[in-house]
Amino acid sequence: MKKILTLLISSIFATAIFAGEYPDVSIKDLQGAIKAGKVAVIDVNGARSFKKGHIPTAIEFGSSAKNLAKLLPKDKNTLVVAYCGGPGCSAYKRGAAAAEKLGYKNIKHLSAGISGWKKAGGKLAKK
Repeated sequence: MKKILTLLISSIFATAIFAGEYPDVSIKDLQGAIKAGKVAVIDVNGARSFKKGHIPTAIEFGSSAKNLAKLLPKDKNTLVVAYCGGPGCSAYKRGAAAAEKLGYKNIKHLSAGISGWKKAGGKLAKK
């Protein structure tokens, strides 16, 4: 019984530690999903950065946070990708968590961020 209880507690603890973590998506996979029209992209870099250039189709999270439910697709299984500045940035979690709170189930993180996107030669949209 002690072993089962220990295992149960360990499982709950491990789940709590990794809650809110999102799997990574590659630049290539994201580009393919954008081209196919099968992704919602959330930019969490802020309005100024967004205006300078963002991943095509991205939603600027800061000014859209309150309206995110209206801006994201109705299908809760749609791939949602959140990103911020680059590998060391964790601001993407705000956008990812907001989508998760709205019930989206397929949320990923572009850990390369906008800096990796640019470095890979990805096109930028300006708004």
